[in-house]
Amino acid sequence: MDSFADRLDGAWTWWSAAIKESQDGRWVRNALERQVIEDIMVATNPLHDGRMAPFTEDSWHVRTGRIANWAGVLRLAAQAGGWKLQPVVGHNPPHPAGMAELLSGIYAIGEQGEMWLNELVEGKPPPENEVAKAEEFLTGPGTIEDLELFFYD
Repeated sequence: MDSFADRLDGAWTWWSAAIKESQDGRWVRNALERQVIEDIMVATNPLHDGRMAPFTEDSWHVRTGRIANWAGVLRLAAQAGGWKLQPVVGHNPPHPAGMAELLSGIYAIGEQGEMWLNELVEGKPPPENEVAKAEEFLTGPGTIEDLELFFYD
Protein backbone atom coordinates (compact mmCIF):
# COMPACT_ATOMS: atom_id res chain seq x y z
CA MET A 1 0.00 0.00 0.00
CA ASP A 2 1.20 3.49 -0.82
CA SER A 3 2.20 5.72 2.05
CA PHE A 4 0.61 9.11 2.41
CA ALA A 5 4.01 10.75 1.91
CA ASP A 6 4.35 8.95 -1.44
CA ARG A 7 0.84 10.03 -2.40
CA LEU A 8 1.51 13.65 -1.48
CA ASP A 9 4.82 13.71 -3.36
CA GLY A 10 3.17 12.19 -6.42
CA ALA A 11 0.26 14.62 -6.19
CA TRP A 12 2.59 17.62 -6.16
CA THR A 13 4.66 16.18 -9.03
CA TRP A 14 1.69 15.54 -11.31
CA TRP A 15 -0.07 18.80 -10.40
CA SER A 16 3.15 20.77 -10.95
CA ALA A 17 3.81 19.11 -14.32
CA ALA A 18 0.39 20.13 -15.63
CA ILE A 19 0.64 23.68 -14.29
CA LYS A 20 4.14 24.07 -15.78
CA GLU A 21 2.89 22.90 -19.17
CA SER A 22 0.12 25.47 -19.00
CA GLN A 23 2.32 28.31 -17.80
CA ASP A 24 4.89 27.54 -20.49
CA GLY A 25 2.14 27.64 -23.13
CA ARG A 26 2.34 23.97 -24.09
CA TRP A 27 -1.10 23.23 -22.65
CA VAL A 28 -3.78 25.78 -23.38
CA ARG A 29 -7.04 24.81 -21.79
CA ASN A 30 -10.05 24.52 -24.02
CA ALA A 31 -13.54 25.71 -23.08
CA LEU A 32 -14.49 22.35 -21.53
CA GLU A 33 -11.34 22.28 -19.38
CA ARG A 34 -11.97 25.82 -18.17
CA GLN A 35 -15.57 24.97 -17.28
CA VAL A 36 -14.58 21.76 -15.51
CA ILE A 37 -12.04 23.60 -13.35
CA GLU A 38 -14.66 26.22 -12.47
CA ASP A 39 -17.08 23.44 -11.55
CA ILE A 40 -14.45 21.67 -9.44
CA MET A 41 -13.79 24.85 -7.49
CA VAL A 42 -17.50 25.39 -6.80
CA ALA A 43 -18.12 21.76 -5.85
CA THR A 44 -15.15 21.55 -3.50
CA ASN A 45 -15.66 24.83 -1.67
CA PRO A 46 -14.13 23.96 1.71
CA LEU A 47 -16.44 26.30 3.65
CA HIS A 48 -13.66 27.20 6.05
CA ASP A 49 -14.71 30.81 6.71
CA GLY A 50 -11.30 32.03 5.61
CA ARG A 51 -9.49 30.01 8.29
CA MET A 52 -6.11 28.63 7.38
CA ALA A 53 -5.46 24.89 7.33
CA PRO A 54 -5.08 22.75 9.32
CA PHE A 55 -8.64 22.88 10.60
CA THR A 56 -7.94 21.34 13.99
CA GLU A 57 -11.09 22.78 15.58
CA ASP A 58 -13.27 20.74 13.20
CA SER A 59 -14.23 17.13 13.88
CA TRP A 60 -12.43 14.24 12.20
CA HIS A 61 -15.54 13.54 10.15
CA VAL A 62 -15.68 17.09 8.82
CA ARG A 63 -11.96 17.22 8.12
CA THR A 64 -11.71 13.89 6.32
CA GLY A 65 -15.05 14.45 4.60
CA ARG A 66 -13.82 17.77 3.23
CA ILE A 67 -10.77 16.00 1.76
CA ALA A 68 -12.74 12.99 0.49
CA ASN A 69 -15.20 15.31 -1.26
CA TRP A 70 -12.47 16.05 -3.80
CA ALA A 71 -12.30 12.40 -4.89
CA GLY A 72 -15.93 12.18 -5.97
CA VAL A 73 -15.83 15.57 -7.67
CA LEU A 74 -12.68 14.63 -9.58
CA ARG A 75 -14.12 11.28 -10.68
CA LEU A 76 -17.13 13.12 -12.08
CA ALA A 77 -14.92 15.76 -13.71
CA ALA A 78 -12.74 13.12 -15.34
CA GLN A 79 -15.80 11.28 -16.61
CA ALA A 80 -17.33 14.49 -17.96
CA GLY A 81 -14.23 15.28 -19.98
CA GLY A 82 -13.28 11.74 -20.96
CA TRP A 83 -9.99 11.96 -19.03
CA LYS A 84 -8.56 8.91 -17.32
CA LEU A 85 -7.41 9.25 -13.71
CA GLN A 86 -4.06 7.57 -13.30
CA PRO A 87 -2.09 6.42 -10.25
CA VAL A 88 0.60 8.94 -9.36
CA VAL A 89 2.66 7.02 -6.80
CA GLY A 90 5.78 5.62 -8.42
CA HIS A 91 4.89 7.05 -11.83
CA ASN A 92 6.15 10.11 -13.63
CA PRO A 93 3.51 12.19 -15.37
CA PRO A 94 3.46 11.76 -19.14
CA HIS A 95 4.83 14.60 -21.22
CA PRO A 96 3.14 16.75 -22.22
CA ALA A 97 0.99 16.93 -19.12
CA GLY A 98 -2.51 18.35 -19.22
CA MET A 99 -5.92 18.00 -17.69
CA ALA A 100 -5.75 14.24 -16.99
CA GLU A 101 -2.47 14.68 -15.12
CA LEU A 102 -3.76 17.67 -13.18
CA LEU A 103 -6.87 15.79 -12.09
CA SER A 104 -4.87 12.64 -11.29
CA GLY A 105 -2.52 14.55 -9.02
CA ILE A 106 -5.31 16.15 -7.03
CA TYR A 107 -7.33 12.92 -6.99
CA ALA A 108 -4.52 11.11 -5.14
CA ILE A 109 -5.20 13.29 -2.10
CA GLY A 110 -9.00 13.06 -2.34
CA GLU A 111 -8.75 9.29 -2.58
CA GLN A 112 -6.65 9.30 0.59
CA GLY A 113 -9.45 11.23 2.27
CA GLU A 114 -11.88 8.48 1.30
CA MET A 115 -9.58 5.88 2.84
CA TRP A 116 -9.37 7.91 6.05
CA LEU A 117 -13.14 8.24 6.16
CA ASN A 118 -13.54 4.46 5.85
CA GLU A 119 -11.02 3.91 8.65
CA LEU A 120 -12.78 6.52 10.77
CA VAL A 121 -16.05 4.59 10.46
CA GLU A 122 -14.15 1.61 11.88
CA GLY A 123 -13.04 3.75 14.84
CA LYS A 124 -9.50 4.47 13.67
CA PRO A 125 -8.75 8.20 13.43
CA PRO A 126 -6.27 9.24 10.76
CA PRO A 127 -2.79 10.60 11.57
CA GLU A 128 -3.15 14.28 12.49
CA ASN A 129 -0.01 15.37 10.64
CA GLU A 130 -1.12 13.67 7.42
CA VAL A 131 -4.60 15.18 7.52
CA ALA A 132 -3.03 18.58 8.10
CA LYS A 133 -0.77 18.13 5.07
CA ALA A 134 -3.71 17.07 2.90
CA GLU A 135 -5.69 20.10 4.06
CA GLU A 136 -2.72 22.34 3.30
CA PHE A 137 -2.40 20.81 -0.19
CA LEU A 138 -6.05 21.54 -0.96
CA THR A 139 -6.85 24.80 0.83
CA GLY A 140 -5.32 28.18 1.37
CA PRO A 141 -3.38 30.75 -0.63
CA GLY A 142 -1.16 29.26 -3.33
CA THR A 143 -2.80 25.83 -3.13
CA ILE A 144 -5.33 23.85 -5.10
CA GLU A 145 -8.05 26.15 -3.73
CA ASP A 146 -6.46 28.88 -5.89
CA LEU A 147 -6.24 26.59 -8.91
CA GLU A 148 -7.65 29.06 -11.42
CA LEU A 149 -4.93 31.61 -10.56
CA PHE A 150 -2.22 29.27 -11.85
CA PHE A 151 -3.50 29.46 -15.42
CA TYR A 152 -2.57 32.32 -17.71
CA ASP A 153 -4.84 31.41 -20.65
